[in-house]
Amino acid sequence: MNKSRKTSAVLFACIFVILGMWMMLSVYCQAAETNKDEKQPQTIRVGSFEDTFNYVGKNGVRQGYGYELMQALAGYTGWKFEYVKCDWSNCFDKLENGEIDIMGDISYTDERAQKMLFPEEPMGEEKYILYADLSNLDIGTYDFKFMDGKRVGVLMDTEPEIMLTEWENKNGIHTEHVNVNNDDDVEKKLANHEIDCFVSLEESLWSEQGISSVTTIGKSGIYFAINKERSDIKTELDYAMRQLEQDSPFFKADLYKKYFTLAYNQSLTGEEKLWLEEHGSIRIGFLNNDPAIFSMDEETGKLNGMLAEYISYAKDCLGNQRLKFGIQEYDDYNEMLRALQDHEIDMIFYVGRNPDLAEKKGYTLTNTAWTYSLMAVTDEKYFNENEAYSVAVVKEHEALKQHIAFSYPNWKLIDCDSLADATDMVLHQKADCFLMGTSQALKYDNNRDFKSIPLTKTMEACFAVRGGEGTLLSILNKTLKTMPSDMLTSTLAIYDSTADKVTFYDFVKDNMLAFFATAGFFGLSIIAIILVFLRKARKAEAAAKLAANDTQKLNDKLEIALKKAEDASLAKTRFLNNMSHDIRTPMNVILGYAQLMEDELKGKDMPETSEHLEKLKQSGNLLLSIINNVLDMAKIESGKMEINENYGRLGAIRQSLFEIFEDEAKKKNLALHYTINVEHEHILTDTTKVKEIFVNILGNAIKYTPPGGSVIMSVEELPCNEPGYIIVRNRVSDTGIGMSEDFLTEIFEAFTREQNTTKSKIAGTGLGMSIVKKYVDLLGGTIEVESELGKGSTFTVTLKHKIADESYYVKKHLEESGISREILKDRSILLAEDNDLNAEIAAVILERAGLKVERVEDGLQCISRITEMPAGTYDIILMDIQMPKMDGYKATQTIRNLSDQEKACIPIIAMTANAFEEDKRAAIAAGMNGHIAKPIQVDKLLSILAEMIRQQEN
Repeated sequence: MNKSRKTSAVLFACIFVILGMWMMLSVYCQAAETNKDEKQPQTIRVGSFEDTFNYVGKNGVRQGYGYELMQALAGYTGWKFEYVKCDWSNCFDKLENGEIDIMGDISYTDERAQKMLFPEEPMGEEKYILYADLSNLDIGTYDFKFMDGKRVGVLMDTEPEIMLTEWENKNGIHTEHVNVNNDDDVEKKLANHEIDCFVSLEESLWSEQGISSVTTIGKSGIYFAINKERSDIKTELDYAMRQLEQDSPFFKADLYKKYFTLAYNQSLTGEEKLWLEEHGSIRIGFLNNDPAIFSMDEETGKLNGMLAEYISYAKDCLGNQRLKFGIQEYDDYNEMLRALQDHEIDMIFYVGRNPDLAEKKGYTLTNTAWTYSLMAVTDEKYFNENEAYSVAVVKEHEALKQHIAFSYPNWKLIDCDSLADATDMVLHQKADCFLMGTSQALKYDNNRDFKSIPLTKTMEACFAVRGGEGTLLSILNKTLKTMPSDMLTSTLAIYDSTADKVTFYDFVKDNMLAFFATAGFFGLSIIAIILVFLRKARKAEAAAKLAANDTQKLNDKLEIALKKAEDASLAKTRFLNNMSHDIRTPMNVILGYAQLMEDELKGKDMPETSEHLEKLKQSGNLLLSIINNVLDMAKIESGKMEINENYGRLGAIRQSLFEIFEDEAKKKNLALHYTINVEHEHILTDTTKVKEIFVNILGNAIKYTPPGGSVIMSVEELPCNEPGYIIVRNRVSDTGIGMSEDFLTEIFEAFTREQNTTKSKIAGTGLGMSIVKKYVDLLGGTIEVESELGKGSTFTVTLKHKIADESYYVKKHLEESGISREILKDRSILLAEDNDLNAEIAAVILERAGLKVERVEDGLQCISRITEMPAGTYDIILMDIQMPKMDGYKATQTIRNLSDQEKACIPIIAMTANAFEEDKRAAIAAGMNGHIAKPIQVDKLLSILAEMIRQQEN
């Protein structure tokens, strides 16, 4: 019985194990069958030829319109791809014989449809562009007659050539078609001048080589082409393209914009060049309430902001023309708009894109200059930008208002005075929100009262021009086309975030615990310090009484020292005045006789004597220059140097400077050039000091430049945000011996030279650059120097000048045109001069100019001669100042007080070795009509005499 039961149990267990194994086997077989029935990913062989639709970048990454589109479609089909390399000529063969399954970027034709399959929908659209180097062609705006007879590169017997022929027929022009196989062939034929222009797809390759688009000649749909035997691929492709269109309607449009919306090199047409020549600078109006748009660094004078960035880029962005810009700031938008309509400005920088408002206000919009992402800052729990809201806007932010009115017509605008007011209005339920840029809105993210909601419609900023100004509109659009697409957008983000300063309130609010802990610590520390000081104060009070007596004694000593310092300063001034007079008197004799000898030697063959005389004059002038430098330095240090503003013309100032150094440059065989590029040439400034600055700089440049070198001076006007003023940048560059880096740090110190006279063989005091720096500082300018030993130096001087009113230079022109030295002939001059040599020199100079000269030796003799002789005997008096018996001042005052008015009004000119500015003022105060410093400059003396006589006759 037990045995039978045991056998039955074993049999039951075996059946159970067999049954389990059978069930497991059936499940495995079913799973295997299921896996067998599942569709395996299909590998599609793609013909890969390099073009804009499919290419491998420099980093090995595959890209292109067609490539990205196929990857998107593979999401619906599950395809994997094998890329078979081929070129345009053999890809079709590989497709027909089955080596590849599919290729892209193919135009549909009935002939091709017989050999391959095409899907229902095109993969996209391709534009065929006529390209050319516009800097070598004069292109009209309204016709293409310039294309007649040109050689056009195009792939022959293809759709592009058909489109080119149709375009030529439409425009009535005839060209010669030249076959090009690929981009390399185009580049080769352009370089060999075998073609003038060519037809190609829209791609960035050409803009990088300076080639620009002329026009679009045609466009067509492009397709995937499929092997004739692979209808299964066509079926899946049609399905995938329908799904993609349904899921992402703008996918292909966005891809096209990504790969084909490109910037090109732009050139001006003949009409545009003519407009600029006739019109001059493009005048830009802007609102001055936004530092992100325009601002100036007060320390450096550098212009900042988007307007400055735009001008800096746009002025040189058109290869065949340099653009000039002028700027005018406004406080009020309506005032600026009136200025545009009244032709006071040419464009507004900037307005929001609102075509409806532009039509009503009578202006036209350029292409979008930049975009600006906006955030709605609100305290609403729910915000949907498509619903109606009230929005607080700073009333001066006109462009933002225009954007809101156009993009969100359901919103109500509420003006406010500032961003703080807008914040307050939202907090007190007077407005639902206010708008800010993304970078500015970040500070509200941690504020429990607000939340920042990004808006889907970005603000587009444009420039505004008057309606009908199509030529200007085209010029501005070309500047925007050449500009990198995100340049101004990123610039705005930088300046916007920079302008958003953190206020003290914001800091305290964000760091409240740390602020109060720190404040408490400092409060307790201050109380402790006060207690310590109170204790010490009692001790100090006792010490103070003792020190008071010592202080009184010290004050007495200081008064004595101050008196001595004042006496020393007065003695120094007297010494300088006396030294100036005593040195100038013999210098007048030396240079005067040199001038007379030079006149007598004219026409005589005495080269050695002429050379000796020239060296004598050079040495005398050098000595005079050294004297002037020492005296000028003394006046600057004593604070007595003043600015004497007068009229000048920038071109004339620069021309006079070059005339001074022209002969010296020729003798050293130096190339001496200057360029000037200014809009406002007539200025008010201290022309004497300006000339002195550049006489020193140019003199050094010529002095320290070896023979055969060059000296170049450039003058350029820079924008200035102060009405009525201009900023002028002057740059002097030479190829001279240069300076060491160590010397550059002390170049502007007095009595400093890198090499002494013995070593360099070049004479000088080392005062010139120190005086230049003092003059530049006195005029409110800046000076910078760059130099390298053996290569040369560059000095950059930036000065601000007042723009001269028209009346100044009209008057100056009339005065200059009216003065003639013929008026001096047979005129009588009374010369009051105690020094015999000076008198002899002056008499010879005057007599050679046709004047009659009588001499007296002091002031008393001068008065006697005037009172004794009839009125009108003398036309003018030349009066020395320091004379025995009676000086020139006293003599002049006596003459002016004569009862005979004709004698009392005789012109008197001081001709003296007293050459300081205070000497000139003293002469005028004494009643003299003018002042001439010794040594005498003949041309200056005769010009002043002629002017005085002309004024007396009038």
